[in-house]
Amino acid sequence: MRILFLFLDGVGLGADDSLTNPFARARMPRLQALLGGRKLVDWGERAEESREYKLHIYESATLLALDACLGVNGLPQSATGQAALLTGQNVSAALGYHYGPKPNPAVAEFLRNGNLFNSLLKAGLRTALLSAYPPRYFEAIRSGRRLFSAIPLAATSAGLPLLNLEDLRAGRALAADFTAQGWREHLGLSDVPILSLPQAGERLAKLAQEFEFSLFEYWLTDYAGHAQQMAPAVELLESFDQMLGGLIDHWEADTGLILLTSDHGNLDDLSTRRHTANPVPGLLVGAAYLRQRFVASLEQSADRRYSNGGEISATASWRGPDISDLAPAILQLTGAV
Repeated sequence: MRILFLFLDGVGLGADDSLTNPFARARMPRLQALLGGRKLVDWGERAEESREYKLHIYESATLLALDACLGVNGLPQSATGQAALLTGQNVSAALGYHYGPKPNPAVAEFLRNGNLFNSLLKAGLRTALLSAYPPRYFEAIRSGRRLFSAIPLAATSAGLPLLNLEDLRAGRALAADFTAQGWREHLGLSDVPILSLPQAGERLAKLAQEFEFSLFEYWLTDYAGHAQQMAPAVELLESFDQMLGGLIDHWEADTGLILLTSDHGNLDDLSTRRHTANPVPGLLVGAAYLRQRFVASLEQSADRRYSNGGEISATASWRGPDISDLAPAILQLTGAV
């Protein structure tokens, strides 16, 4: 059993409005094929006064809408949202506020005291963060000019190495833009091998097959949301779709799941530079029986929260899983607990 956690920063399920939401405008045939021809937007369905929540099951994929506000006032932020994803704890509720973009000491304490990477490694499972980091990133961290964001902080706290330029050259990691074109154009690293987007998807599939759990961080979506430029945002999503096609074509669906999710909304509404309160997608790709097991684990985690006094978020119209339920489901499905 393998899980590839494909983290898209700042992606919510926004309105089906091509004036504000690039997901409503972009041509994404591979993603839409997974969703029965529909776009990755809020389809206007509600489950008012019901314990039901948004769950859509297709031939090769299952889509859930996951609350990212976590019952805390204000808009969700990166540090606390990613900490919830990585620890299975409602960090925002524990602190009483959302925080980001980088972890403050309180959020960092949650990440250092146990996270997905820790738990999986302790269970003897092969685990990796597949994102490559350039030389100047490591230099900035060493000098103190830059702080770890939540995902690399969690990985390094668990003792995982961050993959670097040599790993990228050797094909053991992927660049943030998938192709590594940006490493050549913006970082001056002219000898870095360039991949096509479908080739990058194929490489991601093959790398993920070496681990029981692997994670790739795609932060460009959040940057595009803050930039508020529709044409580049659409281009970014259409490029992502090409990579996704290569990933799906080489994924062994009977032995593993692809989990695509996010920490908060942003790119889903370019009318504002701020994050959104929209739910985030929980997209599962793989064999039906694996998706069913994962959804069952999510629901069990949500039921435990509510039985212990958890409240439905004021921004959610359903009583179902939120982003803090993903880590417990991952641990259960991989056999780590």
